[in-house]
Amino acid sequence: QQQPQKSNKATKGKYKITTLGRGGSDLTATAIGASLQVDEVTVWKDVNGILTTDPNIIPHAQTVPYVTFEEASELAQFGAKVLHPVAMQPCLKHNIPVRVRNSYQPTHSGTWIRQPPQQLDHGTNEDNRNNHNHNNNDDKLATAITYKRGISVLDIHSTEMVGTYGFLAKVFAAFQKHQLSVDVLASSEVSVSLTLDETQHDQACIDCVMAELQSKGNNIEVVRKDDYSILTLIANIQRSSEVLATVFRVFHQEGIPVEMMSQGASKVNISFVIPTHDLERAIACLHDCFFGEQCVVDTTDIDVVLDGEQQQQEQQQQLEDTVSIHKFQTIDVPTKVLANSTNSIKVRDTNATLVSSLSTF
Repeated sequence: QQQPQKSNKATKGKYKITTLGRGGSDLTATAIGASLQVDEVTVWKDVNGILTTDPNIIPHAQTVPYVTFEEASELAQFGAKVLHPVAMQPCLKHNIPVRVRNSYQPTHSGTWIRQPPQQLDHGTNEDNRNNHNHNNNDDKLATAITYKRGISVLDIHSTEMVGTYGFLAKVFAAFQKHQLSVDVLASSEVSVSLTLDETQHDQACIDCVMAELQSKGNNIEVVRKDDYSILTLIANIQRSSEVLATVFRVFHQEGIPVEMMSQGASKVNISFVIPTHDLERAIACLHDCFFGEQCVVDTTDIDVVLDGEQQQQEQQQQLEDTVSIHKFQTIDVPTKVLANSTNSIKVRDTNATLVSSLSTF
């Protein structure tokens, strides 16, 4: 007598029986694991866990031993197909670690997905040892590189944005109406640039949004650019200056233009929109710099530049010590930062008094 009632409810639309798509098995495993409050959930794949990038582009991509739930979600959102962005939510909610392992190499340790150690309130001694071992990502500039192809860029220019409110609301109302989702967004006083995944949206819908936006005012111009890709670095944002310095020196060296960039609100990713024909070359060069032993640019100079504050203080102190020791005639020289090399002196004060024997350095 119970079964017909359930069937009737389903007929009335209160329940819906469906099949799960991509990531369905992962979601099933994490949902059951969260319900049973297990110690960990293991997800078996055909690769050795989460890799530093797509092995189809970089065959020697390395296994990432540990990522946070947030990093795993960002990787999945921006193209990594090992996991689905929603699949980890049950374990994230109940703080249950997930381990991604290779069914073809069951002895491989794979990748742990768990909260950062400082966010764990309790655990066994074994857990604490694991947390210590898995906290090595903080020493690296980047954790992984992922990407999405088939991206269209929409540049929306309007002088109506200056000093007004509600313009962005109109823009996103149009996207909501046509059920278009945005991946990356950047804005200025008079323009908004955003990206759309061509593979997820009907081309006619994109055209309709463009027409609707242009109809909202006489001073609105919408330009569409195709054949772009999003390259995303899951990186240590606390060292974002070093990350960006490396990336842009690589792009400059390789002649790769950047159409857009965005540092996500999640604080774990930096995304660059670049031409698709440059994507694989960009991934190869960046992977060598962040994870390999060779780099197309000299990252030593980057370390010197980014450590300039400390060097400046040390060299300024050295200069002051030299002034106190030598009894030479002094001259007033208007100076600024001279250079970032190890054999030069940088002085903040533009009216600093320098010893005439400064050339002895």
